[in-house]
Amino acid sequence: MLRRQLLAWPAWLFRGPPGPRGACALGAEGRPVGPLARRGCCSALGTPEVPLTRERYPVRRLPFSTVSEQDLAAFERIVPGGVVTDPEALQAPNVDWMRTLRGSSKVLLRPRTSEEVSHILRHCHERNLAVNPQGGNTGMVGGSVPVFDEIILSTARMNQILSFHSVSGILVCQAGCVLEELSRYVEERDFIMPLDLGAKGSCHIGGNVATNAGGLRFLRYGSLRGTVLGLEVVLANGTILDCLTSLRKDNTGYDLKQLFIGSEGTLGVITAVSILCPPKPRAVNVAFLGCPGFAEVLQTFSTCKGMLGEILSAFEFMDAVCMQLVGRHLHLASPVQESAFYVLIETSGSNAGHDAEKLGSFLEHALGSGLVTDGTMATDQTKVKMLWALRERITEALSRDGYVYKYDLSLPLERLYDIVTDVRARLGPHAKHVVGYGHLGDGNLHLNVTAEAFSASLLGALEPHVYEWTARQQGSVSAEHGVGFRKRDVLGYSKPPEALQLMQQLKALLDPKGILNPYKMLPSQA
Repeated sequence: MLRRQLLAWPAWLFRGPPGPRGACALGAEGRPVGPLARRGCCSALGTPEVPLTRERYPVRRLPFSTVSEQDLAAFERIVPGGVVTDPEALQAPNVDWMRTLRGSSKVLLRPRTSEEVSHILRHCHERNLAVNPQGGNTGMVGGSVPVFDEIILSTARMNQILSFHSVSGILVCQAGCVLEELSRYVEERDFIMPLDLGAKGSCHIGGNVATNAGGLRFLRYGSLRGTVLGLEVVLANGTILDCLTSLRKDNTGYDLKQLFIGSEGTLGVITAVSILCPPKPRAVNVAFLGCPGFAEVLQTFSTCKGMLGEILSAFEFMDAVCMQLVGRHLHLASPVQESAFYVLIETSGSNAGHDAEKLGSFLEHALGSGLVTDGTMATDQTKVKMLWALRERITEALSRDGYVYKYDLSLPLERLYDIVTDVRARLGPHAKHVVGYGHLGDGNLHLNVTAEAFSASLLGALEPHVYEWTARQQGSVSAEHGVGFRKRDVLGYSKPPEALQLMQQLKALLDPKGILNPYKMLPSQA
């Protein structure tokens, strides 16, 4: 029988995760800073130090200049008090969130304005100094940390909201604004941000745009390529490109902002964003269901779209192993009976009674037809967050299970879970766990493999097999995490040679010296 309410939830389920979503301290700007920001200090607490990227991977330093005392003096004139050279303070920004990549940058710059960014890049362009733009440093593919000694250009102090229009819902802000703080700001004005991520407590909106982040609201509100209306970008030579329009319609030639959305800081540094925020839903409901197989998950999604229509805002899935790991490492209990798969459905609308009735009718149909074996529904926001925690904290649970090999894939829905089964059989006892979860409504699978420690032989069994399998399905090797350093040499599985050549030509046009985020995005032979 379908349970209409969540009963006797333990208190620990209310607590936020200690990973990127939660905040646990105040940074220099008085902003909440989670353990992400202190990852470089982990070796002092007993965690092994992250190996240098240049020692772990076959990558050669390009012929950039090195920072001199004269350069430091020039930077101090440009950003007084914003030049960081203390080795201890540089530990964290040199290490990626996955703790598998570590650069050796000796300088971090903290500008407050686009003009300061312009002066910095003009100087670096003239001196042939490589620059690594960095936002919240929550990326999964090593795009936000240096590979060698690139100067880290942090947007952390560029955190001002410039304007918000209460009728149109258009927000204009600097690139360093934290997504969670923007969400809080617009929600107080009865709007919401069009994207929501597990790392919202740390990630910056500029980084979200630079990586074309997807997240949990993609199904309802689409890609940032549609919701971002304008950008301000500083080019490699210091030119400020002001395309910060707030117009919904502007059909005047090339849409230049699209070049920089998803470019990961390789073509220019995003300094401000204009984004369209949808109205805040008056009613949000969440259902958490158990399904006997993946075929039933797919049929549930199809039925869900037909019966819920315009109020459907999220459709997430996770397999049984995910639920086991969330329970084992985070002590979160499943609200439904044990199943092979679990589905989280969210609806967002303007009429609470109407939406709850539609969702209830759908759930009764799904149970009656055998698509769902058990389910529960929540309308109270506290309980809604509890259900979302089961999905959002999977990444945290996996990180506690051991070393994690992560793959972020786009695949045809009917083949989405087949690769999990394939990899599980391929690795056998050599892997600790192989799991699949993600945004089913977007065709986005997160394939994760855990092991006791990093193993070159295990990596060899995974790659290029995972990418070859994805290519055979005409899928994408990166659905939402971007390319960064990790995936630059596998773009050929998703892009034809002609597209890669055009990307290289665009890079050469906008950054002829190649100083912006080198060793990222483009294949190494470029």
